[in-house]
Amino acid sequence: MKIGLLIYIADDRQTYTKRPYAEIRDAAQQAEADGFDSIWIPDHLFYRQPDEPTRGIWECWTVLSALAEATQRVELGTLVVCTSFRNPAILAKMATALDEVSDGRLVLGIGAGWNEPEYDAFGLPFDRRVARFEEAVQIIKPLLREGRVDFEGKYYQARDCEDLPRGPRASGPPLLFGGEGPRMLRLTARYSDMWNTGYMGEPETMAEPLARIHAACDEVGRDPATLGITALIGLWFPEFLPEKPAFLENPLVGTPEQIARAMRGYADLGVQHIMFQLAPYTAQTRALLSEGLRLYRASA
Repeated sequence: MKIGLLIYIADDRQTYTKRPYAEIRDAAQQAEADGFDSIWIPDHLFYRQPDEPTRGIWECWTVLSALAEATQRVELGTLVVCTSFRNPAILAKMATALDEVSDGRLVLGIGAGWNEPEYDAFGLPFDRRVARFEEAVQIIKPLLREGRVDFEGKYYQARDCEDLPRGPRASGPPLLFGGEGPRMLRLTARYSDMWNTGYMGEPETMAEPLARIHAACDEVGRDPATLGITALIGLWFPEFLPEKPAFLENPLVGTPEQIARAMRGYADLGVQHIMFQLAPYTAQTRALLSEGLRLYRASA
């Protein structure tokens, strides 16, 4: 099982101060040195909540491209790119270029989006997001796999479109879908190489998500064993952040030994790849996770 780390590229959650790229690069390089298999970054335009200041975040693809040059070994993933933010044919072109720059280390995670204030502020259509996603996939996947597509949809068109030159992998980077609703699960089962669910805690929290994705595979006639299962784990350190973040319902909590035990539990379930999002996100908590990774690898 592969172990990854979500790298924060947004303003500090408590102080709203800018997170410099140098800090982002250092965290990514440290994760690689510590033995993580992958690093992941989110795709947002800002974070806006009622009665709070707007919290900024760097543009995902620009930062990921820079990290492709700043690292040597780790896989680079998006968790996940919103297909509504960019033309899907151009997104496929971008993915091929980044796969070339990184020498075949990209995992293209995509999703339908959810945060309406971003759409409103940047003039993007918020309606029919899953329908738009379904059309986007029918452009992105053939461009990555075969290098060409001819598609005419209600929302997107890509007529006699080619993705040239080709990247380092004949079939392009793997596709990972992030989504939980019934339609998104069916689309995942039909089109994706991997599926991501979050925010998970102890391994037993995977029981319900696994049942739902297996049912979706059965519905479309796919062998569930052919779909890679990945999980974003919310890892909370209450000794450093007493109030549990609202976005974490049932987070993983524990010492490095307990973290290593949870990793073994996910591996026993057949999960292919897990990624950790830390609360709080500091050098100290990253070091504790790295120690858990070391213990997991030693026991394996």
